Amino acid sequence: MSTIEFTDDAPLLSVDGVSIEYETRDGGRLRAIDDLSFEIDTDEILGLIGESGCGKSTVAKAVLGLLPRNGYVVDGEIQFRGVDLTTLDTTELNQVRWQHVSLISQGAMNSLNPVHRISDQIIEAIQNHDDVSNEDARARVAELFELVGLDPDRMDDYPHQFSGGMRQRAYIAMALVHDPSLIIADEPTTALDVIVQDQILKRLKELQDEFDLSILLITHDISVVAETCDRMGVMYAGKLMEYGNLRSIFDAPYNPYTLGLKNAFPSLTGDQQDLISIPGSPPDLSEVPAGCRFVERCPFATETCTTSHPPLENVGADHHSACYRHEDIEQLREQAQLRESWHRDGSQPTIEQH
Repeated sequence: MSTIEFTDDAPLLSVDGVSIEYETRDGGRLRAIDDLSFEIDTDEILGLIGESGCGKSTVAKAVLGLLPRNGYVVDGEIQFRGVDLTTLDTTELNQVRWQHVSLISQGAMNSLNPVHRISDQIIEAIQNHDDVSNEDARARVAELFELVGLDPDRMDDYPHQFSGGMRQRAYIAMALVHDPSLIIADEPTTALDVIVQDQILKRLKELQDEFDLSILLITHDISVVAETCDRMGVMYAGKLMEYGNLRSIFDAPYNPYTLGLKNAFPSLTGDQQDLISIPGSPPDLSEVPAGCRFVERCPFATETCTTSHPPLENVGADHHSACYRHEDIEQLREQAQLRESWHRDGSQPTIEQH
């Protein structure tokens, strides 16, 4: 078995121009991800946010080579420390999974086998990659339980004896067995109540700080990103709409879709304001518009927006956005903040078009 040689001075994870397609039952192709690019550096949390069906989980599966049989990376590269993961075979990918990159999948708390003790499942993950005794493996499980805030005396329990939050912590412990450099957390707080969500996110942040972990956090919840991440990417219908420094994007979003997400989120510190939802639904990926993916829901769209999807352009320090109206966006934020533009009946705004 060949050993993969990583490059220490390369970005931890670099997704460069990646497009992913699924083969449909009628033999056609559906493009779920279109020309996606982003990077994650060491000791960084990047949040990838968007509505359901925008392609977030497809990205997670592609990084680890876990796309279903009808899914294909048709363009671009996914490099981990300088190694293009899309060129590796299953044996080589298994050298990367768990040891360098681990996954906390959607519904992770329900991914534990109900008929096996939790300790046995984590020990199996350890011994699949390392030649260690049962005694040493059990000691590692106890250590991991303490790291995630679980009582090591409970490690021989079955999953049904744990609450949902405890099972989620146990799965996080499993993701840490080989001290990976990158954890992909795909909706890690789904189906948990808000108190447990907060506990899980704080624990992930503590682990990241303690072990210099990098995390790709995939979620539909903008509050999770705001609380946890250093940088963020906003996805819509398979496209990256805005990307860069978290604070810069939250303070001054340059994309109408990001503005819409922000205005649908209640503020805990500012003046009380009515929340405004984005009217309409994301496009069917089998029939995406010829222009901007967001054009049919955007109150600021012009004729130019119907021609082609805008490129991702630099709009500030570590801040990129895909929109044809960057020159007007600051004025639009001041005039409307989108609240006066998207009415509850979904009608289009009356606003000067430049």
